Amino acid sequence: MEEMAVGFRFYPTEEELISFYLHTMLQHKISNINRVIPLLDIYTLDPWNLPQHCGELCQGDTEQWFFFMPRQEREERGGRPSRTTGSGYWKATGSPSYVYSSDNKVIGVKKSMVFYRGKAPLGRKTKWKMNEYRAINEDSTTSIPMLRHEMSVCRVYVVSGSFRAFDRRPIHHRVAETSSSTMVRQD
Repeated sequence: MEEMAVGFRFYPTEEELISFYLHTMLQHKISNINRVIPLLDIYTLDPWNLPQHCGELCQGDTEQWFFFMPRQEREERGGRPSRTTGSGYWKATGSPSYVYSSDNKVIGVKKSMVFYRGKAPLGRKTKWKMNEYRAINEDSTTSIPMLRHEMSVCRVYVVSGSFRAFDRRPIHHRVAETSSSTMVRQD
């Protein structure tokens, strides 16, 4: 891939991740899409080792990384996926939620997970998080959305502790915005 422009950052929306990238991978439309988002069984690696396996557009990103995740063999046989790594495990948090397109149509499901060091149930929670996205089968004739299980796309990231972790505006803009929105009249 050619050199990216200064300031370029790969930051797809949830809709783009599912509607373009995941569907493209599921339909085998672009052969080199793995240069952007690589195919990797992320459960075989600890999360802090994942950034070195990211795609070309995420090289150097210190906040988030994207991966296609194939369906595990045990999942294909009707079992639950194994989410354990060498030093811990990924634990689902909350309930899966629908992902909607800009025209308010359900296009996928998002499952959020947190990485714990150690063995369950005594593991220690870390700042590593993952959102796993699965696409809805568009050919389904039923009113109940059916998931496509053969592949998912994952966004792995580290929680920074900031409420605006992925805000890309320069710090001086955020300070100016904060000071102007909390302006108090002083007489």
